[in-house]
Amino acid sequence: MSLLEIKNINRWFGEGENRVHVLKDINLSIEKGDFVAIIGQSGSGKSTLMNIIGCLDTPTSGSYRIDNTETAVMSADEQAALRRKRFGFIFQRYNLLGSLNARDNVSLPSVYAGMTHAERNHRADNLLHDLGLDGKENNKPSELSGGQQQRVSIARALMNGGEIILADEPTGALDTASGQNVMEILHKLHDAGHTIIMVTHDPGIAANANRVIEIRDGCIISDTSKNPHIPESRVHSIQENTSWDFLKDQFVESFKMSVQAILAHKMRSLLTMLGIIIGIASVVSVVALGKGSQEKILENISLMGTNTISIYPGTGFGDRRSGRVRTLTVADARALQEQDYVENVTPVASANGTLTYLNQDLTAQLYGVGDQYFDVRGLKLAQGRLFDSDDVSQNYQVVVIDDNTRNKLFADGVDPLGKIILFNKRPLTIIGLTEKDTNSFSISDTLQMWTPYTTLMNKITGAKHISSVVVKVKDTVNSQAAEKGITELLMVRHGTKDFFTSNTDSIKQTIESTTGTMTLLISCIALISLIVGGIGVMNIMLVSVTERTKEIGIRMAIGARQSNILQQFLIEAVLICLIGGLAGVLLSFIISMLFNWLATDFGMVFSPASIIMAVLCSTIIGVLFGFMPAKKAARLNPIDALSRE
Repeated sequence: MSLLEIKNINRWFGEGENRVHVLKDINLSIEKGDFVAIIGQSGSGKSTLMNIIGCLDTPTSGSYRIDNTETAVMSADEQAALRRKRFGFIFQRYNLLGSLNARDNVSLPSVYAGMTHAERNHRADNLLHDLGLDGKENNKPSELSGGQQQRVSIARALMNGGEIILADEPTGALDTASGQNVMEILHKLHDAGHTIIMVTHDPGIAANANRVIEIRDGCIISDTSKNPHIPESRVHSIQENTSWDFLKDQFVESFKMSVQAILAHKMRSLLTMLGIIIGIASVVSVVALGKGSQEKILENISLMGTNTISIYPGTGFGDRRSGRVRTLTVADARALQEQDYVENVTPVASANGTLTYLNQDLTAQLYGVGDQYFDVRGLKLAQGRLFDSDDVSQNYQVVVIDDNTRNKLFADGVDPLGKIILFNKRPLTIIGLTEKDTNSFSISDTLQMWTPYTTLMNKITGAKHISSVVVKVKDTVNSQAAEKGITELLMVRHGTKDFFTSNTDSIKQTIESTTGTMTLLISCIALISLIVGGIGVMNIMLVSVTERTKEIGIRMAIGARQSNILQQFLIEAVLICLIGGLAGVLLSFIISMLFNWLATDFGMVFSPASIIMAVLCSTIIGVLFGFMPAKKAARLNPIDALSRE
């Protein structure tokens, strides 16, 4: 049975009036181990016939069988497997990949066959040695002569066994001496049992073959053979690796090829990354800026008191009648203290008045509070002591002053502790000094002092009502539920709702929600640059596919599957986006260092989640926008790709 059998093959090109009949009812069979030369003038159809034999092209009609297997029913990957396992191509223009050295060019077919790295390098070196290319293993094609490049091409054809060698004008681009050398190599391969099918227009070259088939205008006009008895061939292809290591190796090799392609076009790759870098840096920086401002605001809220609820008379902060509502009392505070969800309660009374020390008269605010007030409000002691429950119960005339008051009264550095000041002509002894208030919600120029509420109410103002109550809720209790309980209790006591509450937790949640919304809004705007960057990646990858069409054709000719091509270009797109994403994160860190150095109020705070999401986002963009160009590359017709310059 013949190795290759062609029956009634026709091949048409073009459409309509431009439709050309290139091959006309070709019938041909080739035995295993034969040396066949297909001869004819340019345009006769000989190269088209060889492309069909090598499964680089498909006939318009007719049957082509290899070992009695019909090729017309094979998928693209099945035809690639045939080229990989059984065929070895020797091209007129060598078709070596310029970015790879001689060893890597030779070993490329075995990459797709799943041979290990060490095995394929050893085999490639042996083949180069056998073809007289010792010492040229690391030379790139541009560093080799035409004859040397053709020998590298022959070594590549033999890498996976080369059971059937297809040589298209193998001496056409060579000088006489190099051409003779190539023909000697082909004779040796034939003697070793390889099936040789050579296309040429030179009768002298064709005379080297055992069988000469002449084709003219798409028809076979003669078929002569010197020796019809072909010796039995024992040449077989190497066995392909189908283990799990094969999949890993395929990915590793695709990764290496992608890196080589990126490095080969550094400037183009950098410009492609630029859109991704700007987009990722924008998103990460905006999120860090939003988080930093949010943390600063929440820190200021914490200084107002953690998990606290303040109760004021009236209907709200804008109620001008609230000053005339005098229903909030110390008894209300005591009733609240008895509730099991309350940790501390402090009544607050206040008075504006004249503060006198020596010959200085200043306007100041004096707050009458409980001994737990400082803990509830988060005020820190800088010097001296805070008043205690005994000071409250005994109406002691003691006072704690803030940093502003000290600076106004004791600017000369005098120790304020123990000094007696007058507030509305009532003497108060300074026992403590609070730390400087950095809370941006406070009024920095106001002079604030604190005395026991009993002292203020009984010895200074004589008032029976208080201005507010501050309740600290237990950490284990939901502040919203506690606020509801406080409201219900006071409504029962007062008979009506003549008060309102301010919950720091509600303020915190509102600010978190607002800053989160603003961050999301600005991030969405920044994402536009990511999308633009992704479109840039897609465009550049489409250009890359066009520029590297010839490379794709070579890879397909030596047996690359569609999945190999798809994987390589997809990895390349993902790598560009991933590197761009990491560079964008690095750029955002540099931006934050400059911002934190220049800004004093708050700094940029990075969230690990935002960084992970940014890198993940850049990877997804690489996959989404790189898939279409990669898919286009994988679906190219091998012969169309090879013919593209």
